This record gives sequence, C-alpha cells and structure tokens, in this order.
Amino acid sequence: MRARTRSVWTAVTLLLLGGVPATAKDQPNVVLFVVDDMGWMDSSAYGSEYYETPNMERLANQSMRFTDAYAVPLCSPTRCSILSGQHSARHGITSASGHQPPAAPGAARYPEKASPAAQFLYASSKNFIDPAIVTLAEVLRDAGYRTGHFGKWHLGLMPENRPDQNGFETTWGCAPDPGPPSYFSPYGVSTKGRPTGQHHVGNITDGPDGEYITDRLTDEALKFIEAHRDEPFYLNLWQYGVHGPWGHKEEYTTEFAKKSDPRGQQRNPIMASMLKSVDESLGRVMAKLDELGLTENTLFIFYSDNGGNVHSNREDDRKIANLSENHPKMAAIREWRKWAGGEGPTNNAPLREGKARIYEGGQRVPLMVRWPGNIKPGTTNDTVVGAIDLYPTVLDALNVELPANHIVDGLSFLPVLKQTGRLDREAYFTWFPHIVPAVSVRKGEWKLIRRFEPHRDYPEVRELYNLVEDIGEANNLATVMPEKVKELDALIDGFIADTGALVPKPNPAYAPQVARAARAPDAGLVPKMCTVEVKNGALVVTMEPGKRNPFLGTAQIKTGMPLTLQLRARSQTGGAGKVQWKLAAQEEFPAQGQVVNFAIPAGSEWQELLIDLPIEKTTQIVRLYLPLENAPIEIQSIDYLDAKTKQSVKRWEFP
Repeated sequence: MRARTRSVWTAVTLLLLGGVPATAKDQPNVVLFVVDDMGWMDSSAYGSEYYETPNMERLANQSMRFTDAYAVPLCSPTRCSILSGQHSARHGITSASGHQPPAAPGAARYPEKASPAAQFLYASSKNFIDPAIVTLAEVLRDAGYRTGHFGKWHLGLMPENRPDQNGFETTWGCAPDPGPPSYFSPYGVSTKGRPTGQHHVGNITDGPDGEYITDRLTDEALKFIEAHRDEPFYLNLWQYGVHGPWGHKEEYTTEFAKKSDPRGQQRNPIMASMLKSVDESLGRVMAKLDELGLTENTLFIFYSDNGGNVHSNREDDRKIANLSENHPKMAAIREWRKWAGGEGPTNNAPLREGKARIYEGGQRVPLMVRWPGNIKPGTTNDTVVGAIDLYPTVLDALNVELPANHIVDGLSFLPVLKQTGRLDREAYFTWFPHIVPAVSVRKGEWKLIRRFEPHRDYPEVRELYNLVEDIGEANNLATVMPEKVKELDALIDGFIADTGALVPKPNPAYAPQVARAARAPDAGLVPKMCTVEVKNGALVVTMEPGKRNPFLGTAQIKTGMPLTLQLRARSQTGGAGKVQWKLAAQEEFPAQGQVVNFAIPAGSEWQELLIDLPIEKTTQIVRLYLPLENAPIEIQSIDYLDAKTKQSVKRWEFP
C-alpha cells in the first residue's frame, strides 16, 4: 500500500522532550494467543452450543469481540501477515508451505513450463519469511521489550528462518511444524540435524509419558511471563491445537461423545475435546496475569490463523480414500472413526465451507482484544479487520513508531478499540492463488470473489454476495449486478498493482484440444454406491453389490435459479429415480424437501426425460439417484438447463 517512515528517536531524546521511553517499566505488555484452525463458530463466545469454552466466553466479556475479522484461508500466509503487517500478495507466502525446504536463491517463482492441458502458469509460494521483513518482534525487541515465541511457527524450515532469527529472544518449538511433533510426550524432537518430515529439530524436550503438548506449551509460556513480570514483554502463544493429527484427551472426548448440539451442526467429540484443552490453556494464561497483577497493563489479543477445517477425515476425503490398511496414517484414521465416524473436524455454519477456501468459512475468524482501561469490556464490533492490521495496531497502542523502510499494508484499528474513531479503509482483500485459485475483496456489505479460471467444482469466475443479507454466500448476484462487479473488480486490479501480486500467466503450451481430451467424459460426476464406465457411446451405471440408493453426484452446478434436467437414458427394467440438491448455505442434505421424483420407462429405446427442478438459492451439490436395483442404466447425456432460457448450465455427453 505505502511505505511508512519514522524519525529515529533515542531514549535520551524522549526524556529531554518529556516523553517516556519504550523501555519504561509501565509500558503495556502484549500477549498474542493464536489458535490453529479454529473456526468462527468454534466457541461459545461466537455462538457454538456444542463446544465448551468458558474461558473464551469470559475473555469475550472482558474484550471487544469482532464479528468480521479475517485471515488468509491457510496458516503460513496469515502468520507472516501478523508479523509483517503485509498482505500475502506482498510478502510472498501464499500457501501453507512453511515446512518445505526453501527454494534456491534466485529461483524463479513461475514454472518454466506446464502441461498443454493447463491454461495458466501459477507462481509458487515462498516457503519462509523474508529476512528483509522487519518483524513485529524485532520492532518491539528494539523498543526494549522481552520477546518470546512459543508453539507453532510454520514460517521456515531452516535455522536461519526460525523465530530466534526474527526478533524472538526466547523460543519453544521445532521444525518442521505444520502441526506438533506429537500431541503426547515423548515428542521425539532432536536438538541437531536437518529437519525433515520424520526428524523434528528444536528445543522441545520430552515430559512425562503422556504429557499433552497443549498443556506443556502453556507451562513454558507461563515461565516466560513469570521471568519477565517486571519488564515489558511481548508473548506469542501460538497453539498447535486444534490442527491435525488431532491428538485429544480421551477423558474429555468420552464426555463430549455423550453430548448433542442443540443447533444440530457440530458433533465431533475429538474437536470438542481439543478446544476444551485450548480453552484451559487460555484460562491459565489469564489466571497467571491476574495472579501477577499484570492484567490491567496487558494488551491481550485472541485470534485464529484461518477458518475451521471442515474437510479432513470425512468419508469423502480424497487424501485418505486410497490408503491401504497398513499405511502409517491408518491407525489415526481408525481412532478418528471410533469417535467421530465420518465427520469432518468442525462445522462453520452459517458460514460457507472452511479452511483452504475463499468463502467466509475459510477466512472469517474469531478475534477478541482486551486492554482494561482502554477497551470497553463486553463490546461487539463489526469493523472489517484482519491479520495485516495487528502489526500497526499493536505499535500504535504501545506508542512505538512503525519502522522506516518497511511497507505496512494494514491499518491501526486502535481508534475502533477505544471507540474514538473509525477505520478509514475502502476495502479489504484476501489473496489465495492456490487449490481453488482466487482473490476476494470486501467493501462494506459486499464481497466479490474473482477466480482466475473456472474450476471443476466452482465454474463461475465471479461471485458477488451481500454478506449482511447472505452471510452463507448462497445467492450469487454477479449476473444481476454487473455494475457492482465492475466496481469491485477495479479495486482488485488496484490491489494487484499495489502489492505486486504474482498473477497467473498464460501457458504458452496450452492446447484447448489437449485439455478437453485430458478431461474424462464423466469428469465432475461422482458415482456413489455404483460404478460407471463409458462404453459404446454411453455411460453405463451399475449398482455396487450390497449397496443401496445409488446416485451420481456433482459439485459443478453452482446456481441459484430453477433448472430443467434433460436426461437421455435407457433402462431394460425402468424404475423410479429422483434429483436432490443441497444448498451452499447447508452443511447437510435436508431430511425433507429439495427433491424431485421422476420415472424411467422400461425398454430398449432411448428416452429423453425433462425434469423441472425448483431451485431458488445457490446449490452446492446435486445428486441424480437412479433405479439400478434390477439392471444397469445407460446414459447418453446429462444436461442441466436454465429453466427460463433453456441455455445449458452444465452438460455431460458420452460419445
């Protein structure tokens, strides 16, 4: 956005001018408590009726709680934004790659070539925090603060990229660290060697057998507070929980397994157990500050690094679908199935989707800020803020100037916290060029998502939502409000130019005919309880033995308007089928409604069926149930049409 400069003041100069140097004993302390993978709805403070988080609720009653706080949808980009005050598009860490080996110096970010089936060349993410960045810890250390980082880092694998080389005097952690080395002691961390996925290196020492790392991490952080009780300190307590591999205290999990959610949304006892442990950690830190008389003089920030994980370990998780029973991960999967069945870690409803997606469930997160005497307790605020704003806000609160020659994209929201002013910002941006590559802009109640190319599950390249009226992002208004799309698109263009974002480049080897050939005719159709085979110009769908209710599902129809399904098929035995859909705002298919029945006549002739689907809001998944109990069905084409214009929305044909 812009470079901030400052005058270089010394403590002597400040004293001569009557000011107070930053090293004075009465300077406020800072505690930044970050939970890993904690979703917006993952605490009672934000409305969960399943998770039990009394300390988070107590903190909310003492804080300003933000309803519209944002992170990048994955951890490493957010963490670097906290420490730099910069958008991920500027600092270059755009994926959760902080545990990967660094690229060679001077290595190109764009690949030299790609398959002819790929339309674009995408830049790779940086894997470590750039040494040129002046981190928040470095600024505070140089201002006389004692600095400590405890827990997850995920901003560099090698020793020169670790916390102690980025302004933290005291550290406790290891590398690599996308998650903990283990949730239970012995942790198996070595003090020497090159870190790899099988060899963790750091200063985490084993505790008693079975010690839980969330508890131990808290112990170490409390020692730091004790040691620096008489001088200003900045503490990062960045929890490993509630990230995978989801180690949990079984005594807590057992109790939550007996509980049901009155909202009917959250039901994973493993996640509930882990959140309870994190909540206990928070309570212990709050109690220690009370015990030492430091609460009144401590700026306390509670935050999460991305939205809640809704996909891992589900029955349809592609990462584990093909694992053999002897795979090392299968023991953990069996443990998960024992307690959580086929559930994902959490449920972000009413928000759409979760971690690693640019929808609200992936980037809207909890944020609570407490500072007695400065922030009115028990207040709620809907100002749009994010990771980039923590850096300037902390320095503003401490009366420490921004460093010279370091670009800060964020803005201080101290006036919002003190209720003395508003945040003067036109729009907030999220840059996420991976998985489903996209960028989003939030301006007032409006949010625009711009995808760089259609995706098999998200075919629209523009999605526009009014988040005040449609927090679940179920009604895409892009086609009916083109002027608003144009306005927000222009803001994205300015953001890209300002940050130097590495946008996808056209692939010079791209061949559309190769891309089409690379896509299977049934790509985007997911058979469940049945098998499919393209044969003799038709998709032959056959029931799996012993299964029931076979269907072809798709996530490629994202529309909020009535459709007509045009199905050309034949069946020797005929029978009754149905079409059912789930909306983007729904976590599960409803028990009733959103279903249309139809019949396929028996015979050897091809039948063309027209099935009207009264869809009113944006769909996420559509299922075509077929009568396969007595014989396979052959399908020549499946075409979902706009019911009004009869234009094809999504078509499959099997030549």
